[in-house]
Amino acid sequence: MTFNLKKIVLFGLIGFLFPLNIFSQDTLHINLSKALEIGLSESPTINIAERSILIKKYYKKEQIVALFPDVSLSGSYNRTLKKQVMAMEFGGQVTEIAIGTDNNWGGGISLYLPLVVPALWNNVKLSQLDIEMALESARSSKISLISQIKKAYYSHLLAKESYRVLQLNYMNVELNNKLVNNKYAQGLASEFEKLRSDVQLKNQKPNLTAAENAVNLTSMMIKVLMGVDVNTPIVFEGTLTEYEDIMKAQSTAPVADSTLLANNSSLVQMDLSIRQLEQTKKLITSSACPSLVLSGNYQYSAMNNNFKFSEYNWFPYAVVGLSLKVPIINWVGTSYKLKQTKLTVENIKDQKSILEQNLMVSYNSNIDNINKALEDLTSNKENVAQAERAYEISKKQYEVGMCTWLDLNSAELALTSTRLQYNQSIYDYISAYAQLEELLGKNEK
Repeated sequence: MTFNLKKIVLFGLIGFLFPLNIFSQDTLHINLSKALEIGLSESPTINIAERSILIKKYYKKEQIVALFPDVSLSGSYNRTLKKQVMAMEFGGQVTEIAIGTDNNWGGGISLYLPLVVPALWNNVKLSQLDIEMALESARSSKISLISQIKKAYYSHLLAKESYRVLQLNYMNVELNNKLVNNKYAQGLASEFEKLRSDVQLKNQKPNLTAAENAVNLTSMMIKVLMGVDVNTPIVFEGTLTEYEDIMKAQSTAPVADSTLLANNSSLVQMDLSIRQLEQTKKLITSSACPSLVLSGNYQYSAMNNNFKFSEYNWFPYAVVGLSLKVPIINWVGTSYKLKQTKLTVENIKDQKSILEQNLMVSYNSNIDNINKALEDLTSNKENVAQAERAYEISKKQYEVGMCTWLDLNSAELALTSTRLQYNQSIYDYISAYAQLEELLGKNEK
């Protein structure tokens, strides 16, 4: 009984200090499509962009409200501390008369309605362009995030494949080391060969450790871009070899034409900036135009020397009118503002022309990288098969004493190098294609 009670207390204490979910935390298995889906819903970058759109929409509604009648209630109370005195002469004598009452009350309703205010109308149109700019900025953030997640995911796959290749290399070096040691024990290999084989085996450990760290770092980078905790246990699925068939299917690059960069977000945002400035010019002009406003006021007032409200006499007062404002001197400053805006538009147009040229250079560079990766893939795939065959032949020859350890080591190094180059060619292709999609303004998952 005492022993069972101690076990219950011990297990209860362990359950309190270490909750069960710590031990039962499941590892998530995620592919690229799922990573993009999570990133587009959880990334702070996307959330910020969506909030910016809402801010612009609320601002537009605020400007529209300014076009509606503005009705307000008002109330006032004044206590006279010292009444004003008037001196009047009657029959040769000066008589002083105190004017006013101790208490003055007032209350009413006011109306303000803009009838002709061009500046407000143009400001609403400018607000609509602000919304379009926010939407395009959000699209740009989405395109950039998709590209970053893709390239980070591809880097992770490359790191995994490199780690796998180095593991195979380590296994080969380990087998070769055992073979050299056995031959040395039989007197068929020199001590120099044994020492070099031992050193080579030990030199593989740092490479494996570095490759493993690269896998972990690229995994954390994907998690950061997805907007999840870096400590979340996630396994990112997929291999680089899965993209070999995609490379063959996408071997044709887009044909360059006048509409090639039509969806590039940077160019679209520049076009919107020009439209905003053109609308700003209209706003500046309209601010110097006449405006007409309807106003009205209906009030009640009462004056008394006591606080007997039931005895107060309330007197109504109402007025309605039109207010016309015609700026005269404003046109001097307006002309300079228009000139500044015109020069700014010309600067943006020149910047857009420079950007288009740079984007075309980037486009051609990506196309060259894609074509080069396709060529490298074909030759590297053949090299891998030849290197594997050469390594097997060298190993057999070394076992029967027909080649040296240096020959075997060279064959093994060539095999590792060709495998890494094969993986690199696939990575170069999919990475360049992801960058090309971002440049062309494509946001497909």
